[in-house]
Amino acid sequence: MPTFEQAFSDVEAAAVATTTAATQLASIAKQFRKAAKDGNISGMRRTGARLTESLGRLRQEVENASSSWPYKDEEERSYLAEHFSEELRSRAKGMQLQIFERDGMLISYPSTIRILPNEGAVSVDRKKVSSIRPSRLASELLANQQRGPRFRPQAFLDALLKAYNIISGPPDTRAMFDDSVNAPVIPLEKIYELFTTMPGSNREYDRMDFARDIYFLDSGDITTTRSGLQVRFPVSTAARAGRNIFSFVGPDGNLINYYGIQFAGGA
Repeated sequence: MPTFEQAFSDVEAAAVATTTAATQLASIAKQFRKAAKDGNISGMRRTGARLTESLGRLRQEVENASSSWPYKDEEERSYLAEHFSEELRSRAKGMQLQIFERDGMLISYPSTIRILPNEGAVSVDRKKVSSIRPSRLASELLANQQRGPRFRPQAFLDALLKAYNIISGPPDTRAMFDDSVNAPVIPLEKIYELFTTMPGSNREYDRMDFARDIYFLDSGDITTTRSGLQVRFPVSTAARAGRNIFSFVGPDGNLINYYGIQFAGGA
């Protein structure tokens, strides 16, 4: 079987051939109409014969086009599940675009991509995308990278602080604003669980999405709440051991791990 890129290319070529045949048929039909309008009997006979031939060619091109996609439903699902990731990454590499794989997902900074074999589609940043021709998709991912992340750091930071206070209990003002008093470090696992308490919400906003947003916040310019608290992401022994961590791959390909969160007075 051909790659998806080749298969899409073949279908596109068949569609072009069909369009050309249809255009030729329409052109001859106009000539036939003109001959009738002018009362040109020989012209009508000549173009009438050409109409029949042109229609035959169009029918053949339509048949060719309608059968040009070589994959059956099960074969599509199988290819998407087993080979599509490799083909997309290869196509992206030719565009100088890096795509990394992590925990069954693809990361092309700043986008996360999930392959949806049963739907014949992919999800890019939680948005379903049905245009999955590898060259087209890679171009869109490259454009996303050039635009940069669409992220609202202040809103996300506010949500983190709200969840942090719910989990840690009533905030200790002294601990919050006095660096000599340790504010509690809350595992991000608990924050994520609170973020995804609604049924099915962890499918819409999974661990990789959360890790991506934490990375965007951590690497951005806004890391201080409106009340002056600085968010921190301490590295713990649990993170070093690989337990309950959230990971994201940065634009340079480096893996960044997060474990806990803390809000304390700005340094």
